[in-house]
Amino acid sequence: MKLLVTVVCFCFTLVAQAQVKKDDVLFTVGEDAVMASEFVRVYNKNLDLVKDESQKDIDAYLELFINYQLKVKEARRLELDKDAKYIREFNNYKKQLTKNYMSDNKVTDVLVKEAYERTTHDVKASHILVRIDESVTDDTLEVYNKVLKLRDRVIKEGFEAVQQDVHDGKNVFAEDLGYFGGFKMVYPFETAAFNTPVGEISMPFRTRFGYHVVKVFEKRKSLGEVTVAHIMVSLKQKDSTVNPETRINQIYKKIEQGEKFESLAKQFSDDKSSSQKGGTLSPFTGGQLRSKEFESVAFSLENKGDISKPFKSDYGWHVVKLINKKGVQPFEEVEAELQNRVKRDSRSELINSALVKNLVAKYEIKDHTKEGFAYMETMLNDNFFKQAWETPKEIKDGAIIIIKDTEISYREFAEYLMSNQRKYYKKLVDYKTILNKEYEDFFEQQVLKYRADNLEFENEDFAFVLKEYRDGLLLFDLMEKEVWNAAVKDSVGLQKFYDAHTSNYKWRNRVDAIILTSASKETIEKVQSELKKDISVDTILETINKENNRNVISTTNIFEEGNQALPKDFNFKKGVSQIYMHNDSYHVVLVKELMPATSKTLEEARGKVVSDYQNHIEENWVASLHKRFKVSINSKVLKRVKKQILKN
Repeated sequence: MKLLVTVVCFCFTLVAQAQVKKDDVLFTVGEDAVMASEFVRVYNKNLDLVKDESQKDIDAYLELFINYQLKVKEARRLELDKDAKYIREFNNYKKQLTKNYMSDNKVTDVLVKEAYERTTHDVKASHILVRIDESVTDDTLEVYNKVLKLRDRVIKEGFEAVQQDVHDGKNVFAEDLGYFGGFKMVYPFETAAFNTPVGEISMPFRTRFGYHVVKVFEKRKSLGEVTVAHIMVSLKQKDSTVNPETRINQIYKKIEQGEKFESLAKQFSDDKSSSQKGGTLSPFTGGQLRSKEFESVAFSLENKGDISKPFKSDYGWHVVKLINKKGVQPFEEVEAELQNRVKRDSRSELINSALVKNLVAKYEIKDHTKEGFAYMETMLNDNFFKQAWETPKEIKDGAIIIIKDTEISYREFAEYLMSNQRKYYKKLVDYKTILNKEYEDFFEQQVLKYRADNLEFENEDFAFVLKEYRDGLLLFDLMEKEVWNAAVKDSVGLQKFYDAHTSNYKWRNRVDAIILTSASKETIEKVQSELKKDISVDTILETINKENNRNVISTTNIFEEGNQALPKDFNFKKGVSQIYMHNDSYHVVLVKELMPATSKTLEEARGKVVSDYQNHIEENWVASLHKRFKVSINSKVLKRVKKQILKN
């Protein structure tokens, strides 16, 4: 038993010694300590991103990390962290990053799952809305009762009859909404629609637009997402001789005869935003398009490659080809996207409220609202409803809220009221209502602000990411100053470097040529025949591309061996080439001149020379930093670091 305990204790000691401790210093740069935990975290984070196997070696990666820390140290020595531009950019990033950490995870998870359920289903509905200003918080019973009476009329008379009678497009709206899913409406409306059973009409509810009732006609599973390509002939034609229906039928006949859909889209489609992409549109879901006809045809196609017959929409005549069709995505695949959408949506108000509730329990908050409201009520006057009220100069000292060691003064609350008085312009709401509504928002903002200001000290993950960006931004400014700009501006040094390494910069075999391309083999054969008769390219194009048709496209340039425009098996030979099949099109090349491999001039190779020269400058500069700042590595800690990394 004693032996067993000894063995267990010994094993535990080995494990403990192998683990990196929070206060372990891996190395120092000058007098600055770099913790082992930071190195382990950075190494593990970047492991999958590193393609060079040598950089996965711990010693090799440590060398890179030390060089990184040397540069950061140098940037601070040069006081680049005090530059106004740097401070502004860093603060902007910090503000954006903070948003990702300002949420209540439990509430967020519930809302994300709810959002998934709603994005995988559609509701077909109509609604009646009586508008009311968002800031109005009292005297709304009259509007509520008006909507309630309209609800009773819909039940008795039917929606269409009430719609025709009351819709004015200004104060009262009675509208058919068609199908919609999650995130298509403001959250309170979406919730009412999804919670109302099919065939029923909801009780009145309020959104920021006013009071609504919603009538639900149908609920269905989402149609999923579809990607299609289309050829469109617009109903509005500049050429009066073109009949859109006749033209689309001519194009459809070409498709039936075997011509490529994508090539015809490039040549004939009037939708210029998609024609050069072979007619391909961005993916869309059910209810997303304005054209119900187009959506219906797109979702009716079953198999990839299926092509519809010509049909008409409000925009023109179309032929549609199915590129891809996918049903509802598994929750795991869309969870991250839904989290981002929930945080940007009005649902975020629920997340903020939950977070504030937790923070109030966590922080030591003193809330002097009773005496504060009584005092602030005496400060308000009728100027508040004219947008003319200002914070009194002699306002009471002291704090209306205290969060730990941070005091929020009466003046700050007064200034908040002043900045929000426009919401109450000409409304004459009683002061107590104003103070209750605005203080609730003000209090929430102050708690969240305190959380944001102290997040770096409360959340280790946030602090690490922020430090990465802080140092990375410094490093960028430093590299720009010491390496990148130096290489570009040092013309003498650049010339010397080029002269010493001329053999590294060479042209491969090149041709001065014209490439002619067509989707039709018959057409390109005709082009080849004409070229062999010494007929000029301009004449050939003028003859073949009649009536605004683009049967052949030409590209003139000097092409180097390996250029993607040239066929892979291209024969570098002067004159008219054979016909090549390349990138799903037929090509013939008129080679005017052969240009054998030769050295590049400095101007021709400038981009690569500058890059290589920058690397040369950086190597020498890093060597000088090693001389300026002494680096001391703790070998014992490094040994534990290696054990921990290799174990994982």
